[in-house]
Order: sequence, then C-alpha cells, then structure tokens
Amino acid sequence: MPINDSVVVVTGGTAGVGRATARAFGRTGARVAILARHAARLEATAAEICACGGRALALQVDVADSEAVDRAASTIESELGPIDIWINNAMVSTFAPIASLTAGEIRRVTEVTYLGAVHGTLAASRRMRTRDRGTIVQVGSTLAYRAIPLQAPYCAAKHALRAFTESLRVELLHDRSQVRLTMVHLPALNTPQFDWTLSRMPGRPRPLAPVFQPEVAADAILYAARHAPRELKVGAAVAGTIWLNKFVPGLIDRVLARRGFQGQQDAQSLPSHPEGNLFTPVEGEVGAHGRFDGEAKARSLALDARTSPAFWTLATALAAAAMTMSVARIRRQ
Repeated sequence: MPINDSVVVVTGGTAGVGRATARAFGRTGARVAILARHAARLEATAAEICACGGRALALQVDVADSEAVDRAASTIESELGPIDIWINNAMVSTFAPIASLTAGEIRRVTEVTYLGAVHGTLAASRRMRTRDRGTIVQVGSTLAYRAIPLQAPYCAAKHALRAFTESLRVELLHDRSQVRLTMVHLPALNTPQFDWTLSRMPGRPRPLAPVFQPEVAADAILYAARHAPRELKVGAAVAGTIWLNKFVPGLIDRVLARRGFQGQQDAQSLPSHPEGNLFTPVEGEVGAHGRFDGEAKARSLALDARTSPAFWTLATALAAAAMTMSVARIRRQ
C-alpha cells in the first residue's frame, strides 16, 4: 500500500514509539493526525511532522473516552480526508506488585491500553468498512504472549488486545472485507515511559534487556501499515520468548521470579513523578527516546531479515519446494 499522501492516525503520538512513528510517516509525505493528552507535546510533534515533509493535525484526546475518539475521527476525515491507516499505540502502565495497586489504577491502565485501542479500532473500522479499504495497526508487545511481574495490568491489556484483534480478523474474513488488520509485537524499547510511569518499586524503572531504540518500532509499524502481515514480531528476543513460553512456561516463570524484579529497576531511586502519567499527563517536553541511549540498539537484524524481499523470496521458494515434495509423495502412494 502506498503511504505517501495517505491519511494516518497515531494515538499516543507525542512520545516514545508514537512520536518516532509519527515522524516516520511524516517523512513519507503522509497526512498525519496525532492523538494525545498533552497540548504542548502535540504542538511540538506536529511541528516535527511538518519539518519532515508531512502534514500534521494535532488533537487533544484521551483515548479512554470512546466518544472523544469518534469525534476526533470525524474531525480528521473532515480536515485531512478519509482515514487510510489507524495505529493504536496509546498506553499507560505501572511498575508495581499487584498487591500494592488499587482497583482504580488497574482499571485506568485497562481503559487506556486496552479499551483505548478498542475505541480507536471501532472509530476506524466504522469508516473503513463503508469504503471497504484501510489498515488498522495494533501495537502489541512480547507481553501480549508472556506476562511478567510488576506490569500485570499492562500485560493483561495487551493479552486482551490480541484476543480482540483475533476475533475481529475472523469477522473481517467472514464478511470478505478488504479492511486490513495487523498487529506488531514490540521488544523492550528506550522510551520516556520509564521516567513517568506509576512506580512503587524501590529502584528507578527500566526495561528488561535487550533494549531497542523506538525508531526500530517505527520502522516495523511502517512496514506493517504497508504490507499488513497477520503479526509482526520485532526482534529475535520477541520470537524466542514467545516460543520458549509455549514449550517451557514453568521455566520462564522461575527465571522471571529470579531476575524479573531486579531486572526492571536501576539502583537509584525514582527522581520524580511517583504516580506517573496514569491519570494526568506529566509536564515537560520529551522526545521519542528515554535515558537508555547508551545501551539501546538502533537496528534489529532479525527485523531486517524478516522484512527484506530476500526473506519472502526464500519463504516462497521453501513453500513451493514443500508443496512439490508433498504432491510427489501423494503420487507415489
């Protein structure tokens, strides 16, 4: 699918993965609408999109509000044109044991990270179905397959989003709809969330290694918007974790019990924002990157291989060879 001059919506588009993704689409010449809560960061991101060569529309929206999301979709279509690509990226999380969380805090993570994506999907699909075209990209995670300690509400939200997406995919197939649905499962990323997420740990939150730059995620999302694979798992660590969890989940439990707590926090204490951005956005301008530039990888060789034409040439050749062997075996019988 050609991206240039498409109308693209990115929720949570003003920091981290969302900001890197908005810039990536801006560089293609797309018309990019960004939805987020913080007015100043919306303006800053819109300026970056325009500087990259795209056209920007910034809308102050809390994706937990379904009516606000639907109104935003109408505004986007009236100002930029029919929505071609909708990317559900907005999220909030917690770094805390379940016993230390309130029901309201868990509900809020669910309302933004899961229901926010549902609201975006409903708003996009209503409009795309009438035209019988368009692409919805769900931003998932390794944690949609394998939950880890200290992030239970976020893990649950990503699990729920994967189930919702699978149901919708089958319904679109049943209806012979040309609306495309794809899910991108991301690895640990160097984003600002680790300095503004609600935390009740003694140490400062950090991602479990290996860590990648948010531009790796943006490249994967751009690829998914163009080609709409069923799922795109970004990096060998994501694919490896999912496969190991399928066969030896008990072993993963024990490894995470031993390493998952200290592995998600640095020695120093959190400097500020102990309650994070859960209910209100944290002030201050940030970009796409967090504080882990020194260790974050700028490329994923596994993603490069997965998205290269050579990969698909090889996959097609192997599939053809397997089919030929199967036919020959049937004939011999």
